[in-house]
Amino acid sequence: MTKRKDTIELPYSAQQMFDLVSDIERYPEFLPYCTGLRILKKSENAAGLEYLAQMLVQYKVFREQFKCRVEASKDADTIEVHFVEGPIKRLYNHWHFEDVGAKGSITHFTIDFEFSNFLLQTASNAAFEKAYNVLSNAFIARAHALYQKKIS
Repeated sequence: MTKRKDTIELPYSAQQMFDLVSDIERYPEFLPYCTGLRILKKSENAAGLEYLAQMLVQYKVFREQFKCRVEASKDADTIEVHFVEGPIKRLYNHWHFEDVGAKGSITHFTIDFEFSNFLLQTASNAAFEKAYNVLSNAFIARAHALYQKKIS
């Protein structure tokens, strides 16, 4: 099992960060290890968006694909990712965005996953911190590229 909670303050609004993270179709453009993403089903209602997506990830010699359900709630400023099918035993991501006035917003992020395959899980445990930092920095860089501000 691999789990981490993190909080980061950025000079962008909660809405901007919500829009960036919920635009999962763009992940292969900027997110390392995500080599493909296909939307299998998309629905929209007053509360937000829900996707069924298939993601292809590659890290070194490991290449896997899995399906997940993504629920993006505009009302609650949250995004949740739930595992549906693939080589993962468990996957849960939770994003929550809150405005902090003129300073921008705070993003709260939780990831909890476990591979079914012992070798994949062992490899992911060994590389988790590095991979987590690479992915986190990719979202921050994407925010800078889209919204044209630097962190002060």
